[in-house]
Amino acid sequence: MFYPILFLFVHVLGEEWLQTGTEKSRSSAERLIQKRKMIASRRFNLLRAGLTIRKLATSNEPLVKTSLYNLHLQLGGKMVPFAGYELPVQYEGLGVLKEHVHCRAAGSASLFDVSHMGQIHWHGKDAVKFLEKMVVGDIASLAPGQSKLSLIMNENGGIVDDTVITNAGSYIHMVVNGACKYKDMDHFKKYMNQFKMDVKMDYQGDRQLVALQGKGAHIVVRRLAPKIDLSKLKFMNGTDGTVAGIDGCRVTRCGYTGEDGFEISVSAKDAVKLATALLDQPEVKPSGLGARDSLRLEAGLCLYGNDLDETINPVEAALVWTIGGPATRRRKEQGFLGADKFLEKDGKLKPVSKKRVGFGSLKQPARYEAHIFLINNKITHFLIHLQSWN
Repeated sequence: MFYPILFLFVHVLGEEWLQTGTEKSRSSAERLIQKRKMIASRRFNLLRAGLTIRKLATSNEPLVKTSLYNLHLQLGGKMVPFAGYELPVQYEGLGVLKEHVHCRAAGSASLFDVSHMGQIHWHGKDAVKFLEKMVVGDIASLAPGQSKLSLIMNENGGIVDDTVITNAGSYIHMVVNGACKYKDMDHFKKYMNQFKMDVKMDYQGDRQLVALQGKGAHIVVRRLAPKIDLSKLKFMNGTDGTVAGIDGCRVTRCGYTGEDGFEISVSAKDAVKLATALLDQPEVKPSGLGARDSLRLEAGLCLYGNDLDETINPVEAALVWTIGGPATRRRKEQGFLGADKFLEKDGKLKPVSKKRVGFGSLKQPARYEAHIFLINNKITHFLIHLQSWN
């Protein structure tokens, strides 16, 4: 069963909101409700599709098609604009709910096209040193093949993007969000010019990325990539290998659904061959953006642009674990952009006035930018930064 989760940034309002039961508090709540009804009515159809409003493409620039575009059409994909790309929100004969349930089912796996994500290779003797100025995580300690979720920071302590960084041996492999990738690279270039280190950023624009997610994903990968030892490929670890007879694949055991799974990077010329081989497996069905959003929301995973942005720091976002505990090197040494905005010199956390929290629900959740009022001796105000789906 799908249990909706709300991510909220919690604020307690001032004294004027603590007049519970008065006409003032009730009329204020009613005015806000009416205002939000107008917003909700305009967004309803998009919310049903499970899309995240801030991630939709809004410019008039031509949409980019991934290498799997024609395959999506053949499979009955309903194509929508997303982060500057044309991607399937769901598939004919399936739909968001069925795709969601299939990914969660025992022995099943879902295939997502996430080729809009940005893939970057880092080279140079100062690559790790440079990255540790840009992100909060301990990159130096990553063993070969090991990956880590981290946060790209700005000088004000805000989160520029979230990213998965892997020690690929001869280089550092980085995956960033599709809607942020060009902004991220401009951000990196600015500080590469400023710091003057021996570091090179190589954007892998000719690579595509698919995510195979679900309890049956390991069965499929073991069948199509028998030379990859999955007993040694633990969660958040990756390796180069051959999948479905295609050399040069980068296979990382990770994903954003809350399930076991793999993200497979492949050359654009081989992307259709790989996706077709995966979809030919009896465990696998295609899945679109709608289910991807509902799955990560159900798993309690953040989405940049809704839960995270450049005005929210890691303490407010409840992501201090990406830096480490109080005694870890990164908390003590710091050295990354904006660290002084939310960390004391000894690594302790500075106080914050808001914080991201999650609420589970057995019924339909409140929608994007809705307000919730709990009236019981006082009124507490919650602004919802993230919507779910119907």
